[in-house]
Parts: sequence; structure tokens; C-alpha cells
Amino acid sequence: MSTSATISYQPKTEFNPITISSFKAYDIRGELGVNLDEEIAYRIGRAFAQILHQRHSTVSKTHDNDMTNLKPAIVIGSDIRHSSEQLKQATIAGIIDAGIDVIDLGMTGTEEVYFATSHYQALGGIEVTASHNPINYNGLKLIKEHSKPISADDGLAEIQALAESGKFTTDNPSGKLKLLTDKSAYVDHVMTFIDTDKLKPLKLIINSGNGSAGPVVDLLIEKLAQADAPTEVIKLHHAPDGSFPNGIPNPMIEANRVATQQTVLKHKADLGIAFDGDFDRCFLFDERGEFIDGSYIVGMLAQAFLNKYPSESIVYDPRVIYNTEAVIEEHNGKAVISKSGHSFIKQVMRDSGAVYGGEMSAHHYFRDFFYCDSGMIPWLLTIELLSITGKTLSELVTGYIAAYPSSGELNFRLTTYDSPTIISAIEDKFSNEQPIKSTLDGLSLNFGDWRFNLRASNTEPLIRLNIESRGDQPLLAAKTQEIQQWLATQGAVPA
Repeated sequence: MSTSATISYQPKTEFNPITISSFKAYDIRGELGVNLDEEIAYRIGRAFAQILHQRHSTVSKTHDNDMTNLKPAIVIGSDIRHSSEQLKQATIAGIIDAGIDVIDLGMTGTEEVYFATSHYQALGGIEVTASHNPINYNGLKLIKEHSKPISADDGLAEIQALAESGKFTTDNPSGKLKLLTDKSAYVDHVMTFIDTDKLKPLKLIINSGNGSAGPVVDLLIEKLAQADAPTEVIKLHHAPDGSFPNGIPNPMIEANRVATQQTVLKHKADLGIAFDGDFDRCFLFDERGEFIDGSYIVGMLAQAFLNKYPSESIVYDPRVIYNTEAVIEEHNGKAVISKSGHSFIKQVMRDSGAVYGGEMSAHHYFRDFFYCDSGMIPWLLTIELLSITGKTLSELVTGYIAAYPSSGELNFRLTTYDSPTIISAIEDKFSNEQPIKSTLDGLSLNFGDWRFNLRASNTEPLIRLNIESRGDQPLLAAKTQEIQQWLATQGAVPA
């Protein structure tokens, strides 16, 4: 659908310097009325567009084909939060005042912006979302050409500085706004990841969390039906509702998993699927209603891709590695480790040409999806894998879990020391045992039969701990207790 659109936000004409504290390592995330509002969104949109346009103009003079073919436009979408449309309107106004055209995608998930940025050959893209954060928060996720990420070290700080200063160029003709809400090209592309002829009868529970996933889920279900796939889908918390009557879409919170688990058991389903607010992550439950930790899904999808694409590279993060490395070695793939965080994973995947990358946080990245993460592709790949193997999800992952048990990610708030001090102290604590050390992301110490990773969060004032062992659950439990007790002596309390 393509229609004309109007902008409801009317910006100021003069801009005094301000401080914007909602910029984070990878995106903008803030509390409404505190460090994020419509004026801030306008400034960010205008700064983003001005900087991308200047960069495009400069690089195009070098006749770089990757840049010269781009259109002077930015795509934008927003999630279902009540505040998102207003923030989007303000951001659009900023982009247009910078002289850049805007393609408004309507209500979207983040991955739809990833797709559209490359599909429309735009200069960049913005998703207005706070994902899984509380309802009084919102934010903006920014990407540049070819759906490449922007981080604090790669343009985000420059955007922040310009937005704060308000020193925008003023001699631009206004950009134009077009509304393009047709999702068919995106849905068709997502469906290319599976062979629907291989699908066997399966019953699925899909919990859209009253978030933005519902409309896309409906379109994918329609595609499955058109392909005569014998897939039955029971929808849960499906209708988009920005008031989130069933809680914030965040399946990482155990209480938020109960509805999906109970519905799987009630209907004797083969698989449960749940999404976060902008559905760039999906979370899986087996036929027993058990939540499957993301690190084991990484191993499962790595196996699925290596079966299709032998000897390819697989990228993974250093928080939990034993199972993923074992799967890659067993299936003759190439293991490529990366610092966690989407900008790092995506760059390492581009550098290595990896077919797939996964993080234990339930972010899954795909070479054929512009090296971006998607929450829709993993569950489609999973139903294809269940169909091909004839196994249940529990049968696919139980062996992984037994062979390489892990603690799951444990989060701690710091009350006494900062994270560098604690990380240095824990290295000293274990130095006599001479573990193999890595500082790729925080601190990883590998003792052979067990290991741990301790790192500061990139997005929250937390320190995060992951522990795993090689098939030794009592050892895992003992080491988890030991390190938790030690962290308590350092003023780190469970979050």
C-alpha cells in the first residue's frame, strides 16, 4: 500500500544546546518526559539525516558503487507503544527538514526496517521502539546503508553531538514523505529460508505478547496455508495493544513465560513461540512447555545451517561457548567467535562471510537477511528442522543441555565497586589455577572442565555472569554458588 501522508509534529525554529542522555552503546533508549520526548526525537532525526546525507555526498564522489546507487531517503517504522507514533512523527519532521525523503513503513518490528533499508536502497533506517523495556520508556534504533549497524564508535556519537548542539544546516529543500505499509516483499523474503514442501503436521502456540508481531505472524501463517503446509497455529495475546494488558513483551522474565507454557500443555502443542516487543528476538518452548535457553538454540540452528551449507562459518558470542563449538566441530563448520552485541556480531559475520550468527540472548543473524537479526526466521527454521528430523524440540536439545549444562545469565547490580575493579579482582582470585584467559568481551576464564564469563552490560548498570561445565552438573552448581558468594563480598547483589 502506498499513500501520501502528512506530518503532525511542528518543530521549533530555533535550537539551543541541550544534553541528551538517552544515547546508549548501540541505540537511543530513554524514559518518556525525562530524557526522551518529541523535541529530542526531532533533533535525532534531523541530525541522523544530515550526517548520512553529508556522508553519502562525500563518498558518492569517489564513485563507490555501494553508495552511488542509494536513494536519498530514510525508512522509518514504529512499534505498538502508545508513544511511538508521536515520536515517529517528530523524527520524520526532523528528517524532512534536513532535506531527506522519508518512507514511513507504519507499524513494524525492527527487522522490517532492516529489510526495507536494503530493499529500498535507502541511506538508512530507524525503528522507534523500546523493545522489552517498561511502558514508560521508548527509543530509536538506527542503521545506515545496506542495513549496517551504527554504534557509539561508528557514527552514533557524532549524531548525538549534532542533535545536542542544534547546529543544523538550514538551506535544504524539504524532503518528501511517502507511506509504504505493504509487507509482502519482506514476508516473501523471510519465507525463502525454508522449504514448505518438507513441513510435517505440527501444532504451534504463538504468543505475540500484545506487541507488534501479530500482523507479521498472520501474514506468515497465510503463506504457510497457501503452500498447503500442515501447520496448525493457536494465537495467544495476539492483537497489538500498546497498553500491554498481558505485561511487557519480555519472555526473559520467567513470569511472562507462564501463559505460553500453559497453553502448550493445554493444547498438546509441538512448539511454543514468544516474542519481545519489536520481535527481533523469538523464544522457544518445547512440547513439554519447557523454556529453551538461547545458547542451545544457537547450537541447534548452527547444525541446521551446516547441514544445508557444509563447511560454512558460524559466528557466536563468548558468554556460553562449549555446546556451540562442539556442534560446529562435529558438523565440520568454521567457528568464529565475536564480542557480544549486534554491531560486533554483524561486522564479524560480514568479515567472515558467515551464513549464521547467534547470541545466547536470542538474537539470531542471517547472511541472507543482510547479516541482520530476525525473530521470525528462527521459528520457521525450527519447524522445518522438526519436520526433517522427525524429532521433538526436547529431543533435539536435551543432549546439548546434558553435555554442556550452563547457569543461564545471572545479573548483578553493583553497590560498592565498579565493573572493571570486580573483573580484575576475580581474575586475581583464580590466577593460581592458571585458566585460559580471554578479554574479548569482559573476562572469560576456561579451566577445561568448566568456564565462566563475567562482563559489564552494554545497556544497563549491571554485571552479567555465565558459567558452564562439560557434562558436570554438580561442578556447575558448586562453581555458581562459589562465584555468587564471592560477588556478594564485592557488593554485587542479584538484580
